[in-house]
Amino acid sequence: MPELPEVETIRGKLEKYLIGHKITGVESHYKNFEGQEDDLVGGRVKGIKRYGKVLAIDLDNGFSVVIHIKLTGQLIYRGPNLKAAPELSKKVIGGVPGKHTQVTFKLDKGDYLYYNDVRRFGWIKIVKTNQVENIPFIRKLGPEPKVAPGPSVQAALTFELFRNILSKTSRPVKIVLMDQEKLSGVGNIYANDALWLAKVNPKTQARQLDSEAARQLYEAIHKVLKEGIKYGGSSELAYVTPDGKEGSYQDHTLAYGREGEPCERCHKAKFVKYFLGGRGTYVCPACQK
Repeated sequence: MPELPEVETIRGKLEKYLIGHKITGVESHYKNFEGQEDDLVGGRVKGIKRYGKVLAIDLDNGFSVVIHIKLTGQLIYRGPNLKAAPELSKKVIGGVPGKHTQVTFKLDKGDYLYYNDVRRFGWIKIVKTNQVENIPFIRKLGPEPKVAPGPSVQAALTFELFRNILSKTSRPVKIVLMDQEKLSGVGNIYANDALWLAKVNPKTQARQLDSEAARQLYEAIHKVLKEGIKYGGSSELAYVTPDGKEGSYQDHTLAYGREGEPCERCHKAKFVKYFLGGRGTYVCPACQK
């Protein structure tokens, strides 16, 4: 599922393409679409915010489009603001518009924003802008590592907050990192890489990390998320950027997806994979004891 770097990459590109444009129509046959399409018509895009892994497109008429793309959702822009539009990634199955296009946002000046979703796990809600933060999913989000250049929405994950979160639970630390109600934005890819970078075993009880280990993990989380943003996110599965291209972090992962490969740090062991909390977990047995 796309994580903070992927959704931040989407936010930044949509901001570039959509700001100032008016929505002239909406076509939807998506089962997970809530709200009235007519509330969007005539509104101009004035800003795009991110709440963890969720986007909110704010309009000047007081309404917002809140989008959680989840596993296979894709937001694809086509229009004059995209000079020399690149060829769509093969991950955009069926193209745009196509058989998996669930929602089409028509904008002025010949612009279109398409929402594709093969497995239809995502959701879109139209709400008043002043009610976005009252959406239950958003209201429950924990503090966020501050790694993106955009405006702050979630509370910042300070080291003190991080230590406090870890100290209150005996759950495996990897599970805690991925709990969006504890801290928002981190998912499986970046949790794996951060834990390897900090030399922390994913199964370690969170409260057992001493101050130094917690500090190293805190810094590792920020480092890998910044790297994810730098490379435009990871396109291991369905994720693509709004211009229809793929990110490249999947070519730069530290531990994730490297089962059977030698650890580039210690050169003493190969990465092993097991499942923790139902998610693939990659560990160097020598480094992450």
